[in-house]
Amino acid sequence: MTQTQNRVLDEIARLFTNAAGAAQGVRQEVETLMRSQAERLVADLDLVPREEFEVVRAMAALAREENEALKLRIEALEAQLARKAAKGKAKPSEEIADGANDGE
Repeated sequence: MTQTQNRVLDEIARLFTNAAGAAQGVRQEVETLMRSQAERLVADLDLVPREEFEVVRAMAALAREENEALKLRIEALEAQLARKAAKGKAKPSEEIADGANDGE
């Protein structure tokens, strides 16, 4: 009886060992499949590298600063034009034409 029990236990142990090995193989196969699917998905998304993103981000920040400076400059010129028009020196349309010639 003891010999039979040992044999059964040996067979069960061998079965579990084989099952664990098969599970390990399935796990590796699933990991490989998931990795290839993730790489394909990332390639399809057309993502940009971090360096390119940072460059574009810096360019956008610079453009915002330039836009703000230009906005302030336009506001100052409009205020100057309004003051001159209020004094009656010139009509706003004439002042704009004269202002365009000042820079030449």
